[in-house]
Amino acid sequence: MTAAGNHQASRTGRRLERAGIRDVAAAAGVSITTVSDALNGKGRLPDATRRHVREVADRLGYRPSAAARTLRTGRSGLIGLTVTTYGEEPFTFTEFAYFAEMARAATSAALARGYALVILPASSRHDVWGNVALDGTVVIDPSDHDPLVTELVRQGVPVVSDGRPAGSLPVHAWVDNDHEAAVLGILDHLAAAGARRIGLLTGTTTDTYTRLSTTAYLEWCERVGQEPVYESYPAHDPRAGAVAADRLLARPDRPDAVYGLFDPNGTDLLAAARRYGLRVPDDLLLVCCSESTVYASTEPPITTLSLQPRRIGTAVVQLLIDAIEGVGGAHPVQQVMPTELIVRTSSQRRAHRTTVSHPRGPAGG
Repeated sequence: MTAAGNHQASRTGRRLERAGIRDVAAAAGVSITTVSDALNGKGRLPDATRRHVREVADRLGYRPSAAARTLRTGRSGLIGLTVTTYGEEPFTFTEFAYFAEMARAATSAALARGYALVILPASSRHDVWGNVALDGTVVIDPSDHDPLVTELVRQGVPVVSDGRPAGSLPVHAWVDNDHEAAVLGILDHLAAAGARRIGLLTGTTTDTYTRLSTTAYLEWCERVGQEPVYESYPAHDPRAGAVAADRLLARPDRPDAVYGLFDPNGTDLLAAARRYGLRVPDDLLLVCCSESTVYASTEPPITTLSLQPRRIGTAVVQLLIDAIEGVGGAHPVQQVMPTELIVRTSSQRRAHRTTVSHPRGPAGG
């Protein structure tokens, strides 16, 4: 037999040896019915039993047939993922490092539980929501009184939010960071590095992340006696971010440190600083919220805040599937994920600070 034949036989052998539901039942020490109920969210099993059966099934590599499960449970095995923050505005969220990382982790977590993730547009101009049979949906950063979330819940579709919902938005669970604590930590970090007038680049939307982060900044300014110095722009438009960064550094009350809430703000602020002849970190300290590895190699490297999107992506999918399968309590689940400040050169001022010059026009202007 040829090497190719041996390889094919080996592959066939592995397929024939694939674990079945009886193998899972025997290894877990339970009945076949219990395995079926545990993996399909049926029956009145203790949560510990469901977890035990899932762990054994994962260890054996058991995956139930998707077609058989649909017939047995009435579920499609599909869960949705969307960003509704920007409404009808065109927005490719995978171009932002946070959303890309979160979506990758959510996809892996869904597959591990036997579900497939479908990324859908939030825009009502697309009729895809009525054409895809979803068992549940993850909504990223829903806005206040989000109509899509309200409609999905009205239809009986479980919804889990990546982002703390405002008011009484009816989600089954949410996962978020402590944005107030994260912003206060950054502002204190910049002040400790010698900043005396800290500015903010923020957004114009009403999502929880933008609202809480901006409020935390304004309250910090009031507490320390600093006049707020900030510029807002529609975060879905990268060109608007560059314009806002330029406006911020052109102000008569120009800040000597800036925190940018969004992924591109670091490069936008660095470019604007160069246009105005400002040296980072000597004349201007910079921090931005980003998951991009690009900021480790900029000149200088830029300090970033990580919101841990991979952990959040995994958590929201686990909570959503638990809600779909009827696992857990009746009350909404709330999880807060820690953030991480990755300190680099841009926010660490040298021991001998050079006098900051007055604002001037862009170089060459």
